[in-house]
Amino acid sequence: MRPLDPRLLRTASAVRTHLLVAIGCGAALTGLILLQAWLVSRVIADATAGAGLEELALVIAAVAAVAVARAGLAYGSEAAALRSAAKAKSQLRMRLVEHTTRGRPRNAGELVTLATRGLDALDDYFARYLPQLVLAVLVPVAVLVVVAGADWISAVVIAVTLPLIPLFMALVGMHTQARTARQWSLLERLGGHFLDVVEGLPTLALFRRAKAEAALVRRVTDQHREATMGTLKVAFLSAFVLEVLATLAVALVAVEIGFRLLWGDLPLSTALFVLILAPEAYLPLREVGARFHASMEGVAAAEKVFAVLDSRDGGPDGTAPAPRGDIELDEVWVVHPERTALSGLSAVFPAGRTTVISGPSGAGKSTILNLLLRFTEPTAGRVTVGGVDLADVDAAAWRRTLAWVPQDPHLFDESLADNIRLGAPDATLDEVRRAAHRAELDEVIADLPEGLDTRLGERGTRLSSGQRRRVALARAFLRDAPVVLLDEPTAHLDPDNAAAVRRAVESLTEGRTAVIVTHDPAWTTPDRRTALSLTPAERTGRSPEMAR
Repeated sequence: MRPLDPRLLRTASAVRTHLLVAIGCGAALTGLILLQAWLVSRVIADATAGAGLEELALVIAAVAAVAVARAGLAYGSEAAALRSAAKAKSQLRMRLVEHTTRGRPRNAGELVTLATRGLDALDDYFARYLPQLVLAVLVPVAVLVVVAGADWISAVVIAVTLPLIPLFMALVGMHTQARTARQWSLLERLGGHFLDVVEGLPTLALFRRAKAEAALVRRVTDQHREATMGTLKVAFLSAFVLEVLATLAVALVAVEIGFRLLWGDLPLSTALFVLILAPEAYLPLREVGARFHASMEGVAAAEKVFAVLDSRDGGPDGTAPAPRGDIELDEVWVVHPERTALSGLSAVFPAGRTTVISGPSGAGKSTILNLLLRFTEPTAGRVTVGGVDLADVDAAAWRRTLAWVPQDPHLFDESLADNIRLGAPDATLDEVRRAAHRAELDEVIADLPEGLDTRLGERGTRLSSGQRRRVALARAFLRDAPVVLLDEPTAHLDPDNAAAVRRAVESLTEGRTAVIVTHDPAWTTPDRRTALSLTPAERTGRSPEMAR
């Protein structure tokens, strides 16, 4: 982990202000540390020389004032840091939400964990690690300069031993970073899986799978617990190592000063001053090590946020357009914690043609649609468009090339025209009428009391299932996208509605790259369409790579 990630400075403006405040407070604290050491050494040296309480009263009061000033400055610095942390976390959360709502959907549980527990852990980074990092830079240098002016031999000892602490910190940090990344990955997985389980609890209870899912949650929880305890173990051991190093270094200074005092080569006041300052040179570095481990979870979460924000690349805002051409699945695996959805599937969906995917339930048809919609990412293998890996294409830019017709399209309690306009919000009323005509909605519109202006009710209760699907087809016509994805377009429809939907789909897919998932054999016409038949055998088992 870098001491200060520049992406934080770019992404959250509050961090820049906080860094300036931390530097100012650090400089003031450094001055107070040096002043306090000088005052304490003077009190002890004068008292040893026989000075009375009256003579020392002013200096003692000054020591007390400096101690109070240090405590007040430390408190004020931490309070300001916590306010800055709150602003920075709010800015990061807003950017994360904005990016997610207009980009690639992610696992909801992982996203919730990232935006809440993850970013909350940045408090330690802002309030304790960054201020301590400033002190770790300023205090040792200032102490070394002052000690060199008072006693160059002690300064040499400090200068030789001081670099050992950051060296060991770096070695421990490299080891800890991998453990923290694994800990955070397991926490994301736990949060995502737990949310999925809660959302699907009625279904799990209905099929008597609640106990099995509870066992899976327990197993993931145990993995996270073990990873957390392993990280804490390393943190405690590293703190012990740093404490031992700092103690030995201060002991070296104390021993050489003690011998020189014994031989009469060093004044008592100078010896006291150096002995009081020596621990202060090592203390900030030791504290940075401790704060580093406390802030690692927040930093790991911030890096995940940056990974989400950096995934944006395509669209009219100056980003690259989505590719066109054949869509190809190359040895694609999709592995979920509880099952394998696709195992090494290879297929080609030719550009400008319709591909019909058939097969029994559970064969992976919906998983293919989710891959093409970017709702799911391959665990292994690639999905390419015109030879370009879809993982390298911005999700928003890619989805602008798609028209999606689900089996159960959602209709809102708005007018029929507004529901069709979801395909193209800026479309004119004439364009909506043409799209409705091509989707064979003319008779439906004529039967509605206010035509296109008729409110459909929540979930389109005014319309039948077949009519709702034709509204979804009208959206697709209005969108006029080069790639069309359809999920069971005629499932559970009466013959008249199925025929109307089939005619509309024929018109919609003409000249476009279309993928139709269906159980209906009437869709497969070999001379006009490419057929892809899936069987459960094509997705069972795991490759050795997936098993790892």
